Amino acid sequence: MRHTVITKLRVALPEAQVCLVIVAAASETAVPHSVLFVCLGNICRSPLAEGIFRTLVDESGQGDLFTIDSAGTGAWHIGNPPDPRSIDIAAKHGIDLSAQRARQVVSADFTRFDTILAMDAANLAALGSEESSRTAHIRLLLNDPPKDVPDPYFGGPDGFEHVYRLVRSGCEKFLDTLDRPEHV
Repeated sequence: MRHTVITKLRVALPEAQVCLVIVAAASETAVPHSVLFVCLGNICRSPLAEGIFRTLVDESGQGDLFTIDSAGTGAWHIGNPPDPRSIDIAAKHGIDLSAQRARQVVSADFTRFDTILAMDAANLAALGSEESSRTAHIRLLLNDPPKDVPDPYFGGPDGFEHVYRLVRSGCEKFLDTLDRPEHV
């Protein structure tokens, strides 16, 4: 998203010729992007993806260019914080999810967000069945090759670590695709 502009300026002086190289981050030419991460209940995978992606864009100095959120296709956990195991695994990696609260996907999300990333094929299908005038690009987070992020809800801590690694990798790859000039 942030592209570097390099400008060479030659200045002729009586004693010597000086070449100045000016490097500037061209954030004013970067395009803002909004991303919604979606899983079933919005308490395990998608809050983790939201936290990881927010951390990645903040670390890259692009936090001001993104709107990042998460939601669930189901309504069971609306208003609840993320699963304690998601909070714990995120904290282990320096990410704070404690302020997040679960919400359900609403029709406005399909026009509010540029990209909606589903954690698995079932949630992708649920998003695809939504009747709306959508402008969002909807796909799996793990898209190349297509792969589900497994739901760790009924498992133990090891499942949450595995999910963290998958989601981190998917978020890194997604951010890399946004950094390509042909995407902007």
